[in-house]
Amino acid sequence: MNPELTTPALDQLAQEGVHFKNAFVTTSLCSPSRASILTGKYAHSHGIVDNLARDFAPDTRFFAQDLQAAGYKTAFIGKWHMGRHKDDPQPGFGHWISFSGQGHYLPDPNTPLNINGKHVPQKGYITDELTDYAVDWLESVKKDDNFFLFLSHKAVHDNFTPAERHKDLYEDVDIKLPVSANSSKGKDSKKPMWVQNQRNSWHGLEFPYHSDLDVRDYKRKYHRAMAAVDESTARIRSVLKEKGFDRDTIIIFMGDNGFMFGEHGLIDKRNAYEESMRVPLIVYSPLSETKPDTVDDMVANIDLAPTILDLAGVNVNREFHGRSFSQQLNGKSAANWRNELLYEYYWEWVFPHTPTTFAIRTPTHKFIQYHGIWDTDELYDLENDPREQHNLIADPKSNAIVRQLRKRIFELIAETDGEHAVPYTMKQGPGLHYRFKEGSEAAHFPEASKRTGTEKDIHRYKD
Repeated sequence: MNPELTTPALDQLAQEGVHFKNAFVTTSLCSPSRASILTGKYAHSHGIVDNLARDFAPDTRFFAQDLQAAGYKTAFIGKWHMGRHKDDPQPGFGHWISFSGQGHYLPDPNTPLNINGKHVPQKGYITDELTDYAVDWLESVKKDDNFFLFLSHKAVHDNFTPAERHKDLYEDVDIKLPVSANSSKGKDSKKPMWVQNQRNSWHGLEFPYHSDLDVRDYKRKYHRAMAAVDESTARIRSVLKEKGFDRDTIIIFMGDNGFMFGEHGLIDKRNAYEESMRVPLIVYSPLSETKPDTVDDMVANIDLAPTILDLAGVNVNREFHGRSFSQQLNGKSAANWRNELLYEYYWEWVFPHTPTTFAIRTPTHKFIQYHGIWDTDELYDLENDPREQHNLIADPKSNAIVRQLRKRIFELIAETDGEHAVPYTMKQGPGLHYRFKEGSEAAHFPEASKRTGTEKDIHRYKD
């Protein structure tokens, strides 16, 4: 799957299953993305727009509730991290193991595990321990049970901490910064000023997490932490085979957000760049009739709920913003499959460096529009510039597509229960504002962003 690291179990899963090459999240942030997986809806609809203490919108229903109502034995094991409920058992899951917030890689006396409403201490490395609990639950499943397991690992969330047995992996591997690392640096950069300025802030390459962290070594730790997740995958598949469940059990492996290690001069996630919103997605289905190796269609986290219900044969009487991609698993074309995907991110006071963002991605272009700041938007030709290094927003040749995509963002929000009201995040402090004192010079307005009075206004919908 990734030539930079060794993941034999995931590689095997991809070889035997279907690799969705263009899988995305609609918000690259833990809580909103996980909520979209569970509901099949955008963040502006389900109400979990940040990682703070928010409740789901009224009448929200998780797809696991539908499975449970249809007679499925269900379990949630791992990181929940949504809404006001810290670690309480949630609707739709008959068996529950979780922890408060992000949890910890290693035992912390202040963050026990919640096992079906009872708090117990974490005993060891969290990836291994969650896998142990998952294996135990699978062992309890009877031969004739229909079952659904949601194994939600903490890994590989930062601060990346590998298991002791993996602490020396990739020690001799030369990890390089990405080719786009300097695309937001210098007077000639056509990136927005907020991106240029963020290089020297919490989520920037030059002052990452307000520290002297070497991003290349940080990525090495990420790779090391991933090793236990790969081993977890192997263990789960092994117990399925031992139980005889491997012949009719569908396995879905997916991330809840992407991550940047210097791309565009940034780290972490939240923004609408490919490295932030793109995620791995592998689906293994022994029931597929004619399995393709890969699927190029754009799929998203909002598609998981309708897909899982479809594969389980559970019909529900409600609308999803996503669609089932079960047809693609059999190598078939789904009628009128999407050719555009909406992305949204809402400003957080705790991490004030990234503005509210709306974006639309098509197979050929991506348009990114920022809300609440005075700055330039972004347009990228994904066919000729897949790493999004050349912002075409000021190119007169782009006027028509900018108008078209800007209008479609507004329409897509309206079509998915949106009210064109940006959620308000109550500010409880100054946020993480610091900049590294040796690099505190503000970004410059590039010449291309300065008007001469002769430009056509590309920001109008009509000529």
